[in-house]
Amino acid sequence: MNDNKRYWPVGSLIVLTGLNLLDYLDRQLLAAVLTPVKEELLLTDAQLGRLQSAFMWGYFLTSPLFGYLGDRVPRRWLIGGGVFVWSVGTLMTGHVSALWALMFFRVLVGFGEASFGTISPGWIADLFHGPKRNTAISIFYLAIPVGSALGYIVGGLIAARYGWRSAFLWAGYPGLLLALVLWWLKEPERGGGEGGAVGHAPVKGGWREYGQLFSSKSYLLVVAGYIAQTFAMGGFALWAPTFLYRVHGMAVDKAATFFGAALVGSGLVATLGGGLVASAWQRRNPAGYAWMLGLTATLAVPTAFAAFLIDDATLARVALVGAMLLLFLPTGPVNTLILETVPVLLRARAMAGSIFAIHAFGDLWSPPLVGWLSDRTGSLKTAVLILPGALAVAASFWIWLAVRQARAAKRANNG
Repeated sequence: MNDNKRYWPVGSLIVLTGLNLLDYLDRQLLAAVLTPVKEELLLTDAQLGRLQSAFMWGYFLTSPLFGYLGDRVPRRWLIGGGVFVWSVGTLMTGHVSALWALMFFRVLVGFGEASFGTISPGWIADLFHGPKRNTAISIFYLAIPVGSALGYIVGGLIAARYGWRSAFLWAGYPGLLLALVLWWLKEPERGGGEGGAVGHAPVKGGWREYGQLFSSKSYLLVVAGYIAQTFAMGGFALWAPTFLYRVHGMAVDKAATFFGAALVGSGLVATLGGGLVASAWQRRNPAGYAWMLGLTATLAVPTAFAAFLIDDATLARVALVGAMLLLFLPTGPVNTLILETVPVLLRARAMAGSIFAIHAFGDLWSPPLVGWLSDRTGSLKTAVLILPGALAVAASFWIWLAVRQARAAKRANNG
């Protein structure tokens, strides 16, 4: 076996992870510059929340289309096109002044990211098998904290020095160049991670096969918990820097920098560490991934309440970091379970179904809802308390899944 064929799975993982990092950097720029955008365009908190929801409309509404295409046509074209489109949307966000135009280009960013986010995990799943797959997917999703943190840090620093528009311009151009890197990747055959590839032939069944996802109760429980967790994380991600500014009196750029640094530190440790721990747990317990999800969500509930309710600024920031650690620990296992609870040829559609659900019923609503509650109550501190409650819902679904999988494994052993 020559070196190219031996090492291309690792190379593909590196390239896709790098693009995922840029994906999340572009996604979080808006949160870093909410205050100057609000002041320049004279927007309310509810309107700021709708800007984030505009991205989600573009993201989740198009994900079923890309899930359908991702199981049927070459994936490299879809991923490369997605990177190009979201980069154009990011660039244009820095050139407009009307609320409707901002919303349009945030939709465009979501459209491009839907293609990449729906198809890339299935590509990785076709490269690796067993616990190695969970480890690879955990590495891929390390880009969430790192890219998001860079979005907060870079956005905050550039906005403070050059204005908020410049942040979107600096982030958009690299994506146009990185889209070209995809042409060096060799696309794996579907099912290759199982040791028996099913090739690149079109998948039969079309749109109706989305209905097969509902036949897997494990898949439904994973996604139900993920919806609730994503509701909490969406509100958390958009409003946390502004919360530090309003409630604890931190400067806008310092709040964004602190949150970004905390995000990258906690996210790196938790995403990679959680993936490794979950892989080891799964080797010993067939419900290990699910128990990881349920345990971390349960512990995140009181930690998140503490982060929002403690008056001491230092202790509040400590609790905030603790909550972030717990939220990132199950990143790899939850996405591994989404892929492994369905047949191989439905992986892109399983990821698309998950993306559609977690955004349509999750973080599409939490940013504007927190903004609406803040406007009505006059207190952002009160408004964000709905987010830990959502984590309690996530914990209940994931513990249910863990118990169910443990019982199924016991019956299989006894049988």
